[in-house]
Amino acid sequence: MFSGKNILLGITGGIAAYKTANLVRLFKKSGANVQVVMTPDSKEFITPLTLSTLSENPVYSVFSDDGTGEWNNHVELGLWADLFLIAPATANTIGKMANGICDNLLMATYLSAKCPVFFAPAMDLDMYTHSTTTQNIQQLIVNGDIIIDAKTGELASGLVGKGRMEEPENIFNFINEYLKDGLPLSGKKVLITAGPTYEQIDPVRFIGNNSSGKMGYELAEKAIRLGASVTLVSGPTHIEANTTIKKIEVRSASEMYDRVHENCNEADIIIVAAAVADYTPETPSENKLKKTDNNLQIHLKPTKDILASVGELKKDKQLLVGFALETDNEEENAKRKLVRKNLDFIVLNSLSNKGAGFGYDTNQITIIDKSNKVKNYELKSKSEVAVDIFNKIISLLK
Repeated sequence: MFSGKNILLGITGGIAAYKTANLVRLFKKSGANVQVVMTPDSKEFITPLTLSTLSENPVYSVFSDDGTGEWNNHVELGLWADLFLIAPATANTIGKMANGICDNLLMATYLSAKCPVFFAPAMDLDMYTHSTTTQNIQQLIVNGDIIIDAKTGELASGLVGKGRMEEPENIFNFINEYLKDGLPLSGKKVLITAGPTYEQIDPVRFIGNNSSGKMGYELAEKAIRLGASVTLVSGPTHIEANTTIKKIEVRSASEMYDRVHENCNEADIIIVAAAVADYTPETPSENKLKKTDNNLQIHLKPTKDILASVGELKKDKQLLVGFALETDNEEENAKRKLVRKNLDFIVLNSLSNKGAGFGYDTNQITIIDKSNKVKNYELKSKSEVAVDIFNKIISLLK
């Protein structure tokens, strides 16, 4: 939701300003561009240096910089933003917003903004319940601004009541849900598996494969941008997931099987993109196996088939997508797997195509659906492949 978006964060002079460092971190980690505008009083609670370091941008608080005379253009700031969040929004600033009082850079920027404006009130209990504050908040809502309401809790005065600014994680999630509204997968729950599994031979060694997990992570990222809630069950990878993705880390095929079955019942869309081991050691050694001059034999047993088991449980309104990595009789093998595992469509990868398969940032796929329709795609980045896969999903949902 936030990747590439321009977020303007306005900070006013309340004790809750110290929480904004975490807000900046959350937005930046999700790929947003963050610009901070502070009121002069807010600098008593958190330093511009902290926010500038976290946002990787200069922090503005006055119309012109002392000494240089350089103008901080509030109109450009307001037009730059895709969304404007004022947090904390004190009683003083809320009153100015509601009545068009423009006496600092933050207020001038607010009055110039053309984007959605969110505000998170923060003040003491008596201030929050005062009739003028209530009227001012109602006026902002009538004007079209979006409140992220204060919570009940311990306040700086020592009182306990309503007026505590919502926690940064909840503000982040609130805006994320707002941005999802109207997107193709809004309200949908997507379950995705990604990466390899590691099957232990002994405490030191394992059987694994060359899957990087890139395809699964790209799918998860695309699902988020389309408005879905995403659960990602991931084998061992070095890839970081978007903070709005619920990531469940596993190691073995058995762990992945269990985590998938714990989450598949509530999912609307299930994409099994992980390269799950077909076999696992029958009896892993509790101690490190010592090297000898003799050949080593390891007895393997089949792992549980995650895709087939989900296919057996699939409900009518669920959509199930599988992957097939083939080296021979590719289309024929993929079609058999599609039917055998009760899939809505299968994504075929071929190791014979240069730049496709494990370890690459690109992939070349063929999509085969249960009506036997086959569509071949050119070699593309895995990000673009994820778009193709979700275009197919959305067409089936329609």
